[in-house]
Amino acid sequence: MTDRLQLAENVNQRSMVEDYLNRVQLEPEISAQKIAQLQEQIKQQLIEKDAVLIAHYYTDPLIQALAEETGGVVSDSLEMARFGSTHSAQTLVIAGVKFMGETAKILTPQKRVLMPTLEATCSLDVGCPADKFAEFCDQHPDRTVVVYANTSAAVKARADWVVTSSIALDVVDHLDSLGEKILWAPDKYLGSYVQGKTGADMLLWDGSCIVHEEFKAKRLVELKAVYPDAAVLVHPESPQSVIDIADAVGSTSQLIASAVSLPHKKMIVATDQGIFFKMQQAVPDKELIVAPTGGSSATCRSCASCPWMGMNSLENLLASLQEGSNEVFVDAGIAEQAMKSLGRMIDFREQQASLA
Repeated sequence: MTDRLQLAENVNQRSMVEDYLNRVQLEPEISAQKIAQLQEQIKQQLIEKDAVLIAHYYTDPLIQALAEETGGVVSDSLEMARFGSTHSAQTLVIAGVKFMGETAKILTPQKRVLMPTLEATCSLDVGCPADKFAEFCDQHPDRTVVVYANTSAAVKARADWVVTSSIALDVVDHLDSLGEKILWAPDKYLGSYVQGKTGADMLLWDGSCIVHEEFKAKRLVELKAVYPDAAVLVHPESPQSVIDIADAVGSTSQLIASAVSLPHKKMIVATDQGIFFKMQQAVPDKELIVAPTGGSSATCRSCASCPWMGMNSLENLLASLQEGSNEVFVDAGIAEQAMKSLGRMIDFREQQASLA
């Protein structure tokens, strides 16, 4: 690493993440008849409860389709929160992982925010506990704290800025132009990618996404040999060796845009395969291929599919609406502080849009 890129030592929380993974229980498969029944019940509940369904790209395609069909949205975490804040519905049903529900509640404290399950989390969130992170920040008071959206409300409250993968490069480049040194958390791969692109002075927390960390360059090269005419699309949470092979690197929304703009008829996609639902909509004439991971079946930790996203199901979505269960609450003081760092990102994005 260069003297402007440092990876913090002794903050690897892998054992904690593995413990969470061991407790993940996915819903069993259900019949087509049962699916249709659940979909109709959810549609009725959304109307009765003045609710809108907001789903992430990585959730079950059945949930994504239902969100679109009922006037909701399927998007990345930032757009999910923005959509909820401007929608007229008084109840937001967030299908994704817990930090997404928290972000929606921070941005719209006056609305009720429900989730199919509150157990769905994220390895980046789990691997960056608020107390340990606060200690880390206190050790480096000269650095501007920039955290990825995939973190708890408490971690966001400790930060100066929150960023998503779609805006991280621009924000860090801006801060670097002001001469600021960056403390980055939690994804070391995304942080390293941003540092390489901007040249900023960055100290990285040692965290990673279990889905994207599983993609392996060697196996990707082997698959590329089978499909030599395919473009390789990679999320920047992936290891640098995988990013180096990519024809396009970007956030979920940016990868979908790349699938549209690139001339290739085949795409090898190195991110959660849940994205295929919206990506295939955008490019119905192109073939999408799942990038290989470091293992298969029982030997891989994710197999290109986030186990926590998989905890969102039609059954627990319906139960949440019927019972008002799994409501998201955020401490008012934490929410107020987190809104400052989120607000900086939102204002920055709006300024960019006005100059475009």
